[in-house]
Amino acid sequence: MGGLKDELLKGIWHAFTALDLDHSGKVSKSQLKVLSHNLCTVLKVPHDPVALEEHFRDDDEGPVSNQGYMPYLNKFILEKVQDNFDKIEFNRMCWTLCVKKNLTKSPLLITEDDAFKVWVIFNFLSEDKYPLIIVPEEIEYLLKKLTEAMGGGWQQEQFEHYKINFDDSKDGLSVWELIELIGNGQFSKGMDRQTVSMAINEVFNELILDVLKQGYMMKKGHRRKNWTERWFVLKPNIISYYVSEDLKDKKGDILLDENCCVESLPDKDGKKCLFLIKCFDKTFEISASDKKKKQEWIQAIHSTIHLLKLGSPPPHKEARQRRKELRKKLLAEQEELERQMKELQAANENKQQELETVRKKLEEAASRAAEEEKKRLQTQVELQARFSTELEREKLIRQQMEEQVAQKSSELEQYLQRVRELEDMYLKLQEALEDERQARQDEETVRKLQARLLEEESSKRAELEKWHLEQQQAIQTTEAEKQELENQRVMKEQALQEAMEQLEQLELERKQALEQYEGVKKKLEMATSKTKSWKDKVAQHEGLIRLIEPGSKNPHLITNWGPAAFTQAELEEREKSWKGKKSTE
Repeated sequence: MGGLKDELLKGIWHAFTALDLDHSGKVSKSQLKVLSHNLCTVLKVPHDPVALEEHFRDDDEGPVSNQGYMPYLNKFILEKVQDNFDKIEFNRMCWTLCVKKNLTKSPLLITEDDAFKVWVIFNFLSEDKYPLIIVPEEIEYLLKKLTEAMGGGWQQEQFEHYKINFDDSKDGLSVWELIELIGNGQFSKGMDRQTVSMAINEVFNELILDVLKQGYMMKKGHRRKNWTERWFVLKPNIISYYVSEDLKDKKGDILLDENCCVESLPDKDGKKCLFLIKCFDKTFEISASDKKKKQEWIQAIHSTIHLLKLGSPPPHKEARQRRKELRKKLLAEQEELERQMKELQAANENKQQELETVRKKLEEAASRAAEEEKKRLQTQVELQARFSTELEREKLIRQQMEEQVAQKSSELEQYLQRVRELEDMYLKLQEALEDERQARQDEETVRKLQARLLEEESSKRAELEKWHLEQQQAIQTTEAEKQELENQRVMKEQALQEAMEQLEQLELERKQALEQYEGVKKKLEMATSKTKSWKDKVAQHEGLIRLIEPGSKNPHLITNWGPAAFTQAELEEREKSWKGKKSTE
């Protein structure tokens, strides 16, 4: 009864929605009274005008919403419905209320009657939630059934492309969108109106009228035993047969139950493709047009009896129920998945919060670490700068030290050069001193020689003067003696001449000695000058090397020209040498 109530509510929902002209979700009370009266009429429910007036009193304010109408609908109509009304008439009444308002004005390939059948099929296949929609899976199922009924091939790619372009904001199509989809021929290209109409009618018969199979076959009469062609319609618990397929002239029914059976019969009496339907009180012989039809009918009737034994609904209803259960299961799984996703999301949010907290802590730690790193880097930079400064200063000091070392090395080299120069100067000074000493010795020798010559000259002069005095005396003495004296004088003059020559010779020697003396004196002056210059140079070196002058511990002799260049012993040695030379002459 619950399934019947759900099916009725779908049609009523369409009628109520059509009466809601301003889409406010509410309908006026007068319209609901008319709707309730019509529902009671078509559903064959006793009409209770007192309850209707009581429920919709005139003193109530405003229109009634769908929720406000549902209590009356359930209590006074739906709970009293029995399965003895005409479903087509009920659907026609609801369709009449909503078709003019909602059916598209654009031309369609289907008639209004076909649109009505699509509307009824929609109510059968739609979901049990409001507003009513048909999901893409059921749309695909319906379009496949229509395509098969039209004898065409199903274009899965075309439907997949249609699904891709499907509006993501909607979960499915409304009934009017479904009618427009089928009516515009998008999935029935190449088919004429009649073919589409026949396909819709076939699907309508199967899904709504529970027609499991239908077609012309020959039936053998029970009384006259003649064979007559009838239009057979197989439903879940009955096989009805009519004069023609317009179903206007019904000739009888074959009631099916779990005790019935179907059997194949051999050909007889000129009839082929025979099979037998055995019921509790009657047996029916039927002849199909061919073996294929015969097998299909036997299989269909056998399946129907088997379902009756199992107490199962018709296949299309069972398939619809399985699809709904599958969708509910998938929806439940999806909801469970969404719940789990929400839990995971909540957990993830918690984790995110924890991670955010950890991230903040890490950021704080990173900030502290960055600050410490910054301080460390700053300290490192300062240390590096200090180290660089120290290194630069070290390099500068090292460079200065190297310069000082180089300078000291240069100074040392200069000092060593000066030492070498001083050593050379010292050697040259020694040579100069030796030359001076030798010059002094030579001067002394020349002086002694000059003195000796002077002494000899003095003695000669004295001797000549003596001789001159003696001559004068001799002249004064006697003339006689004058001759002798003349002779002597001549001899003396000769001797004087010789002496004068010797004196001139001595004078010449003296001049030569003087010249030699002047040369020696010049050499001595030069040596003295050199010595003085060397002494000055040595003095300029701040006494680095103290000059050692040659000298003797014995006292120097003093001459008319100053200190002698020789000692007393040397003088005595030289006198001995002169005397020896003189004695040898």
